[in-house]
Amino acid sequence: MGARALLCLGIICCGLSVSCISEDAEGGGPDKIRVGDVLPEFSVRMDDGRLVDTEALEGKPSVILFFNTSCGDCQKELPRVQRVYEQYGADGRVNFVAVSREEGAASVRGYWAANGLTLPFSAQTDRTVYHLFASSAIPRIYVSDRSLVVQAVYTDNPLATVEDLSYALEAALQEGEN
Repeated sequence: MGARALLCLGIICCGLSVSCISEDAEGGGPDKIRVGDVLPEFSVRMDDGRLVDTEALEGKPSVILFFNTSCGDCQKELPRVQRVYEQYGADGRVNFVAVSREEGAASVRGYWAANGLTLPFSAQTDRTVYHLFASSAIPRIYVSDRSLVVQAVYTDNPLATVEDLSYALEAALQEGEN
């Protein structure tokens, strides 16, 4: 393969690797829900069959993650969210809702199995729920308090660390205690 062909291939690959996080915003910019906003009304069916809606999240802090398993940044973020889930969500102190953006259940389930993830997910084959929160960019993480008020928003720039998420959750857990 010639140098020109390799260069073209590299440009195409770079374009594909960022396509999961950078796409044209559809009016109003990428952030529809920001820190200080109340979570929008939404409803998703989780992988275990539970129906989770905004009302069901009230009373506990929540972590809502939007992802697609083919997105490189999402692949980096998912293990971090899994670690935080093991620390805060597995015992029920915090609600965790991972929502796929345009990815079916079989694909997500396969990725979860291959990567040892146990975080509850909802497979969405479109962007209907995602568009309630944002217009572009994944991964996207929202941390809300017991009253459904968003306390932190994390995107791909920079990606959230385990420490970032833990700090936001500790603050959200204490919010209702004061």
